[in-house]
Amino acid sequence: MPDAANRPDPVVPPPARVPSATGPGGSGQAIVVAVVLVAALYLGREVLIPITLAVLLSFLLSPLVELLRRLWLGRILSVIVAVMLALGIIIGIGTAIGSQVAQLAGNVPQYERTIEHKIAKLRGATLGRVSQEIRSLGNRLFGAGAAPSQAASAAPAGSAPQAQQKPVPVVVTQPTLSTLQIGEKVLSPVLSPLATTGIILVVTIFTLLQKEDLRDRAIRLFGSGDLERTTLAMTDAGTRLSRYFLTQLAINTSFGATVGVGLYFIGVPNPVLWGVLSMLLRFIPYIGSWIAAALPIALAAAVAPGWSLVTWTAALYVVTELVMGQAVEPMVYGHSTGLSPLAVIIAAIFWTWIWGPIGLIISTPLTLCLVLVGRYVERLEFLDVLLGDRPPLTPAQSFYQRMLADDPDEAEEQAERFLADRPLSSYYDEVALKGMQLAANDISRGALTGTTFDRFKESIDELINTLERYDDTADDEDAALAGRSADQGEIPKEPAPDRGAFDKIASRPQWQGDAPVLCVAGRGPLDEVAASMLAQLLGKHGLGARVVPHDAVARTKIASLDTRQVAIACVLYLGIRGNPAHLRFLLQRLHARLPGTILLVGLWPEQDPILTDRALGRMVGADHYVSSLRDAVETCLGLARPSAPSSRHAAADAGPA
Repeated sequence: MPDAANRPDPVVPPPARVPSATGPGGSGQAIVVAVVLVAALYLGREVLIPITLAVLLSFLLSPLVELLRRLWLGRILSVIVAVMLALGIIIGIGTAIGSQVAQLAGNVPQYERTIEHKIAKLRGATLGRVSQEIRSLGNRLFGAGAAPSQAASAAPAGSAPQAQQKPVPVVVTQPTLSTLQIGEKVLSPVLSPLATTGIILVVTIFTLLQKEDLRDRAIRLFGSGDLERTTLAMTDAGTRLSRYFLTQLAINTSFGATVGVGLYFIGVPNPVLWGVLSMLLRFIPYIGSWIAAALPIALAAAVAPGWSLVTWTAALYVVTELVMGQAVEPMVYGHSTGLSPLAVIIAAIFWTWIWGPIGLIISTPLTLCLVLVGRYVERLEFLDVLLGDRPPLTPAQSFYQRMLADDPDEAEEQAERFLADRPLSSYYDEVALKGMQLAANDISRGALTGTTFDRFKESIDELINTLERYDDTADDEDAALAGRSADQGEIPKEPAPDRGAFDKIASRPQWQGDAPVLCVAGRGPLDEVAASMLAQLLGKHGLGARVVPHDAVARTKIASLDTRQVAIACVLYLGIRGNPAHLRFLLQRLHARLPGTILLVGLWPEQDPILTDRALGRMVGADHYVSSLRDAVETCLGLARPSAPSSRHAAADAGPA
């Protein structure tokens, strides 16, 4: 055998590199499908618009049908009564609009004279004065100008005036129309809306009658393999859509009623017409109210010679819209409709391009339907991501992305929002540590190395220093969410003490030093950062701690480790699983260097067997195992109390459950 001293050093393979990100497969096929769908929506709008309106109307009438069924009217009678009631309301609104428009048309000549008079006054006050000043300036610059040319005004020499010829009268006669032609001319504009209305009513009736059957068919088509999830999706979608339509109808009706009553007292003619139009046009997102305000403001300018009526009308619309949009709607919708504001605008543009004005009015309900479908159908999740208002990234993912982008300021802003009502330990456990675990996974895959990793770690260190000013005061609700140590056989769950309370409960000498807790970093690249977080949290509760890197507890250096006044050693890992040999040997070295000192291992994945298998935990050799910084802090504080075990031999019985 060759001499061991002469053996060549083993070749360490470089870390595996992550392949460059590529687009999802089948993107060309997806584009073709999207183009076909858009073309089908456009070409089939004559059929699809009535069907879509009928489905939306069925969602609106569904609560009324259920109410009538509870009154023992039966399914068929309840549906017929609900549809007839809706038809009556639609006819009533149409009749009111028609009568008001006819009344308004009779006063149009008077309004025209008033408008012309105001326009003339405005022109004289603005354009006329400007023209006069320009003319005066031109005269001063260039003089009065040359006299008109005599040759231009005089007739050409030698030309004799021609005699004027009388125009030949032209008489236009219309052919006599037959009775059939007259009927076709009168009924043609009416037949199309009547046919569309009839289709909508028929489809609505059958949709309400066959609601359960349609639901079962949808489940069979989209989710028969997961009935629980599909049923939840159908129930949630039906409830959300019905509630949204009813709420929107109530809010818009209130808006129209307020505008109509206000215009009546202001003195604008035909307030019923403007109130109804305001109610209908407000279904158009963002711009509907202002479109509805344009006509009554113009009418107010045509009614009175002054401008006070215009001012009061504009103020009425502005105040009413602000109250509805900024106070009533956030209170009713809970500050969220489930749609992204940008998605609402884009959807309005898209559906208007596809289906015209009807598409603009129903764009928001259609977009909400798409978001709900994407929320429960995995293959269509992109719809929820693109159109919904839920954050596209989890807090941990957002934290990791901000750190990768070397933007600790935005990460601090996210932390400030989180810490407004939560303690610092919850932010570390639920956001920072999970984001760091994502980074640890990328490091193990070779995707985060070199200067990028150095900047990432520097950004986290900077953020930890910035968060020093926040407290770690916890309430009972947050402790119940974050802590699980009581279920794992650790100390009973209690609210964390305040900053100055620790000195009153720590009475044993080993806990009285400046740094009784030794935070030992694991050998992972980010474990020292996690140890710094724990030391910071312990310091906020009056318990001193110091951080040592993993290199300080190596075999060749642990003998020089300063172990004075150490009561507990906390070994922290971010991404370690199972029963690694290096952890067992590390704990053995700590036992030998710190005899009688309690050892704690923390920050394991919650599902790791070492947290639940008592035998495995004893074999590793630690006294306590925790899966969060909150548990580590509470374990240290609990052990510092006079009633807690004072040695690792007494604490070993409280190992993993």
